[in-house]
Amino acid sequence: MKAKSVKKESILVSVVMGSDSDLPIMIETTKVLEEFGIGHELILTSAHRTPQRTTKFAALAAGRGVKVIIVGAGAAAHLAGVIASQTILPVIGVPIDATSLHGLDALLSTVQMPGGIPVATMAIGKAGAKNAALFAVRLLALEDKKIKSALLAYIEKMTRNVEKKQETISCRKS
Repeated sequence: MKAKSVKKESILVSVVMGSDSDLPIMIETTKVLEEFGIGHELILTSAHRTPQRTTKFAALAAGRGVKVIIVGAGAAAHLAGVIASQTILPVIGVPIDATSLHGLDALLSTVQMPGGIPVATMAIGKAGAKNAALFAVRLLALEDKKIKSALLAYIEKMTRNVEKKQETISCRKS
């Protein structure tokens, strides 16, 4: 899947992956960002295979106007922590199921950062990828009234969907 063409100055969220095999999970992040009309980019870099590329990305992201970094990685999953150690931007980690440990290794590697290196860590897999985007939306909504309005509408839509499902369940009892 090719990312939408977005002007560089309008990229607010960097969606970073440690491997191209993470793309099917991280697409869930981009879907949410697109739903909110938030400019984003997809970056492929590895804490272990391309450490200089990762360092350069982290060091330059804030200067390019990026406001939030979402990082998906599996296995040892050091990528979010490495990036968080080299930027002042908020970093959100998405552990990915990439080994026989079913993502538990990635979860523990992402969540167990030493004091001083914060990484907001989401659930393993697609739910975590979606929630990472929604967490980024909430952060951006603090300073952007348009995003805040869209977020409130999104939450209201979720509420209505639950109420509709309740009506469906109630009708089945009769």
